[in-house]
Amino acid sequence: MKMVLSQRQREELNQAIADYLGSNGYCDALEAFRKEADISTEIEKKYGGLLEKKWTSVIRLQKKVMELEARLSEAEKEVLEGAPTKSKRSPTEWIPRPPEKFDITGHRASITRVLFHPIFSLMVSSSEDATIKIWDFETGEYERTLKGHTDSVQDIAFDAQGKMLASCSADLSIKLWDFQQSYECIKTMHGHDHNVSSVAFVPAGDFLLSASRDKTIKMWEVATGYCVKTYTGHREWVRMVRVNIDGTIFASCSNDHSIRVWNTNSKDCKVELREHDHTVECIAWAPESASSAINEAAGADNKKGIHQGPFLASGSRDKTIRIWDVGAGICLFTLTGHDNWVRGISFHPGGKYMISASDDKTIRVWDLRNKRCMKTLYAHQHFCTSVDFHRTHPYVISGGVDLKVKVWECR
Repeated sequence: MKMVLSQRQREELNQAIADYLGSNGYCDALEAFRKEADISTEIEKKYGGLLEKKWTSVIRLQKKVMELEARLSEAEKEVLEGAPTKSKRSPTEWIPRPPEKFDITGHRASITRVLFHPIFSLMVSSSEDATIKIWDFETGEYERTLKGHTDSVQDIAFDAQGKMLASCSADLSIKLWDFQQSYECIKTMHGHDHNVSSVAFVPAGDFLLSASRDKTIKMWEVATGYCVKTYTGHREWVRMVRVNIDGTIFASCSNDHSIRVWNTNSKDCKVELREHDHTVECIAWAPESASSAINEAAGADNKKGIHQGPFLASGSRDKTIRIWDVGAGICLFTLTGHDNWVRGISFHPGGKYMISASDDKTIRVWDLRNKRCMKTLYAHQHFCTSVDFHRTHPYVISGGVDLKVKVWECR
């Protein structure tokens, strides 16, 4: 068999083998090899550990090659199937397409949440660097930074008109920011005994809900900053709280593996949803437009009558996403595909699709009706922590542990 190595490469390989034999104490083999390969006794320093280094990098590169080949075949498939051109697709069918339109840096630590402003062409990102940054998603330009928290900002939320932004932090506080002119912090609320992980406005905008690692959910009166209610029931850290569209109920999810649905006005827990086998990281209420796709996926036939909902999606560290009929208190179906924790979910305003962000570094687009992943975006270099779908414009944003905020155009 003819060697494919050049003379110099062969000499280097021999040196590396000799170093490997020597450093592992294979003395007899080394002696014999030295004689046969005609190697001097002095092995240069640069060959130290070279064989092991090459060995591990080959394995790493092999994995990378396989990943790139999978990506290439996905792209080729798309070209062959001729994904419907923009003109043939209606906006309800538009989904984010790679590559990203903007790749934005500025934060000095992991991005915890990304969020579109309901009206202006702005998006907001919160980070473990204790700041909130505002960007223009149409130009990718930086607008300003909101400073005030002294520890990681965990979640952000707008009121319906986008006049006010709420933020919560590991510094145990919740802050309200004026989003009309001054961008100043107008109130700071204290009351939780541990990291505050999530905030959400009740639709009318006069109350705010917060969830914390202290296992409680609190309701705050926006005008006064007073805590008016505390909801207890979760047995562990409450990760996220999200209010249903009409504001009468809200859902929370927790490290206790459960999701709870509460009546906003009383302190009663309406239903407890348990099927995940790990921490439930995120939840999202399905828009009205998603009802028919969800019903079809759940196999509702006319004899049984259709599921009335309301419907809720949940993403968990068990790598699955579940869709629930909250009214009936049952899980309708499960979406599997992510290879790591699911960290964020957002419904397509058209209702046919849902997108999710995961620690497997991808964003996935789910075709609800067929319960399948129809597109995978290799979005971030590290865990992908948050994703948001604009309600009226064809844009998706994502944030990750790689310190980047990305804007994706839908078409």
